Amino acid sequence: MSDTVVWRPKASEIPQQPGVYRFRDAAQRVLYVGKAKNLRARLSNYFAPLASLHERTRRMVLSAASVEWTVVGTEFEALQLEFTWIKEFDPPFNVQFRDDKSYPYLAITLGEDVPRVLVTRNRNLRGARYFGPYTKVWAIRETVDIMLKAFPMRSCSESTYKRAEQTGRPCLLGDIEKCAAPCVGRVSKAEHKSIALDFASFMGGNDSKYVGEVSKRMKAAAAVQDYESAAKFRDQLGALETALSKNTVVLSEDVDADIFGIAHDELAAAVQQFTVRGGRIRGVRSWVVDKELDLELDELVETVVHNAYDELDPPRLVVVPELPDDAAELETWLTELRAERGVGQGRSGPGKVVMRVAQRGELAALALTVATNARNALILYKTRRSGDFVARSQALADIQEALGMEDAPLRMECYDVSHLSGTNIVASMVVFEDGLPRKDQYRRFSISESTDDTESIYQTLSRRLAHLEDDPTLPVAEAVESSGRPRFAYRPNLLIVDGGQPQVAAAARALDDAGITGITLCGIAKRLEEIWLPGNDYPVILPRNSDALFLIQRIRDEAHRFAITYQRQRRKRDVGSVLSEIPGLGPARVKELLRHFGSVTQLRAADPVAIAEVKGVGTVVAQTIFEKLRE
Repeated sequence: MSDTVVWRPKASEIPQQPGVYRFRDAAQRVLYVGKAKNLRARLSNYFAPLASLHERTRRMVLSAASVEWTVVGTEFEALQLEFTWIKEFDPPFNVQFRDDKSYPYLAITLGEDVPRVLVTRNRNLRGARYFGPYTKVWAIRETVDIMLKAFPMRSCSESTYKRAEQTGRPCLLGDIEKCAAPCVGRVSKAEHKSIALDFASFMGGNDSKYVGEVSKRMKAAAAVQDYESAAKFRDQLGALETALSKNTVVLSEDVDADIFGIAHDELAAAVQQFTVRGGRIRGVRSWVVDKELDLELDELVETVVHNAYDELDPPRLVVVPELPDDAAELETWLTELRAERGVGQGRSGPGKVVMRVAQRGELAALALTVATNARNALILYKTRRSGDFVARSQALADIQEALGMEDAPLRMECYDVSHLSGTNIVASMVVFEDGLPRKDQYRRFSISESTDDTESIYQTLSRRLAHLEDDPTLPVAEAVESSGRPRFAYRPNLLIVDGGQPQVAAAARALDDAGITGITLCGIAKRLEEIWLPGNDYPVILPRNSDALFLIQRIRDEAHRFAITYQRQRRKRDVGSVLSEIPGLGPARVKELLRHFGSVTQLRAADPVAIAEVKGVGTVVAQTIFEKLRE
């Protein structure tokens, strides 16, 4: 493996202005779109030594054949252009949103001559005002049924309305006073539209205003002994209070906000969005994000916010778990989006959208609840496929058939090697039994000296197999604790290595040298997710969406996570010791530099401008780092 790709552009060719860049493959398909305050500094991170890149970033760079960029005037323009290109090209390595749910909304068709209220999943009704999304259709239908007692507006279909106009007879809703019946002239169209506007205003957060008004009318009617009107107002007041009781007050009544919670790991992220209007939770939405590249939380926040408001209207307050670097540009974008869509004509009024992290008080308490829901959703997503017994059984059967095994792989062990430019070499071993991880049996290896990844794989497998008693007659699932046999000696059905033909050949050599037979061996190559068997010239291709491939990917990624965690622990000790010798760098700045550059090698290759982009590092300190690392 070369240090970097051969098509890398010269650093002097890359401008240092803000801009947007696109990686393309040999067929000119756009693989990834990103933005940068400084294009040269940002792109230099991708062209660091391949061994130092995150596995998914390395896969993207190796899949690409070229990179191109467009310079813009401001960081805000870069944000807008990035969003436009992501929508246009749908790059496979950008964050992929997976939301298989179509959420119901409450819509009031204010654009119609005679507005109506309905529950719909269609977000394209012209002139309609939407409320939601809601998680349950029955819950919003129940709320509408209650609200029609207080705001008796039309909820019938177009055909029903026209039939009532032609016959002069209202439908049942008109007879039971859940509709003011404009179809037969009981109220004028203008009066009916006023009812619809009041309904929309109530749903938009003006609930306390209407409760007070109806209460006053009821008391005034009772005072003049108009008991029939007083009873009608009493019923309306009861309907309003019933509707309000279904939306618990969680914040002050003047709070309109969307609160996001994000839980993520190396493969995916679960997002929860709570919609709060008038201090009440009006809607909940959740979806899953597939991460192709290794993204930090602040980078995820940017893409989550962008996708969340692709259809929904933003409120004046957006609460997120962590502010991204371009929070100011995102606020400007949301403010313009709010103005373009005409949001803020009612109680909330126009104003700038503010994005912040909740630190204390009732808002922070609700944000904690949202985050907890996100964590639970991620656990559910990760375990739904692997936790289902039928899906696991089918996955194991498919693996057995695809690899030509005599028995299903009830015990699988996967190995991965991690290092940084040949230093701090470590390896991991993770164990899955019956398709589920056995973390108590994970092992990690420290490799003092090795020539390359294949040699590291050979050393790791040799050390593991030395603890394996070669007893083919021993059943895999036998309860061996009673015999005193150590857990490390369990005989696996399937050994998986992270890599292609070279890594599989090294592992096969370790098996041969140890004299071990009867264990199936394979490798999974990262670029195309191919399964390689020893001595085969062609890989085994599993269907992309199959449970078998998902299970192998999961054990491979778990091995990578376990290896990289151990390698980072060792790397931090070594790299931190170098940086700690530079005057002006405390633990916080060292940590941020490590997170940004990943190694002293990459830091040495950076110029002062790139170093100064690191959070907490100014131009003076950046110049000091630049000079000291070159002494």
